[in-house]
Amino acid sequence: MAKKKKVKFKESIGLDIGEHSIKMVHLKKLHQGFALLNCESRSTIAEGVEPVRSDLSPDRFAPVLSSMLKTMKIKPRQIKRLVSSIGGENTSIKQIKTIFLPDDELESALFFEAKKHLPISGSEMMLDYQVRRVEEKSNNMHILLASATKELVNNHTNILTSAGIIPGIIDLEALGVANSFALNNPVDDGVYVLLDIGAFQTNMVVFGPDSKFFARNIDWGGFNFTKDIMKAKNMDYPEAEEYKFENGLKKDDNVSNKDSLIALDITEKTTAELMVQEIKRSLRFYVKEAGTSDFRKVLLSGGGAKLIGLAEYLNENLNIPTEVFNPFMSIEKPAKYSDETDPEFALAVGLALRPE
Repeated sequence: MAKKKKVKFKESIGLDIGEHSIKMVHLKKLHQGFALLNCESRSTIAEGVEPVRSDLSPDRFAPVLSSMLKTMKIKPRQIKRLVSSIGGENTSIKQIKTIFLPDDELESALFFEAKKHLPISGSEMMLDYQVRRVEEKSNNMHILLASATKELVNNHTNILTSAGIIPGIIDLEALGVANSFALNNPVDDGVYVLLDIGAFQTNMVVFGPDSKFFARNIDWGGFNFTKDIMKAKNMDYPEAEEYKFENGLKKDDNVSNKDSLIALDITEKTTAELMVQEIKRSLRFYVKEAGTSDFRKVLLSGGGAKLIGLAEYLNENLNIPTEVFNPFMSIEKPAKYSDETDPEFALAVGLALRPE
């Protein structure tokens, strides 16, 4: 999450390179707050083609990114400030508590400490950290450790350079999602659950102003809902996608219950059920680790957040108020973007809002 530092930049671009699409947000710093200059989302997969999980190949992503820059009238070499993100199984983030150490000792000590807490081996690991707070009585430090493999970072920067872009700040997706909420909607207390639902996975973040930070990936996303429909209704991919966006999780009264998206088979759990199961398991772990269950709200972002009925389904099954997140709630918008509330831009907005 963002460190409490003064924002010095005048303009900022947040870039979210997802497995299914690329999202870009261009913001301008105002005297108070930010203004949206431009935003764009573009699929990296041809329409009607069933998506598959892919590595970060410059051949696939760089041409789409270059085309987006032209559409947004952004010259790559003139970008002053770019914040992009990486995520997935080759990244890790964990909050730890340690004794107080001065700055000149902290970094070297944390590298050895990270080996105890993060699953990435030291020879492959790139590490960064943020001091979230220092306890007044004990002087213990609460520190957020973030790591990624060197290979993942290199693959990411190769996409940017292939599109003529000089890499800037590279953040973790979980931190960008948290920033999108925290910097848009400051809260004083309580714990919030953020679910950024992508094509193949969901990035889950649990945090509060004075509570422990927790993040994990859940291996189901929007495409899994489509696969449920393909199986339940014997549809091909384009038909199932169309059905999903028109009907969401609503049951079809004209067919038997077993053909419903949320009731495939009594012996087989649906994507919605599996997601609830994993979220509940994660929240139980969080309560045990953090010692609090003061969950105020579940906020949905990402392209999968637009699935009709999903917020209501999670609200009912988690028993926590759930709603779709509007990442532009605190951002001034020009007339052509006056109705812009798309939750798929949440990560890109959080990246663009990131202080130095």
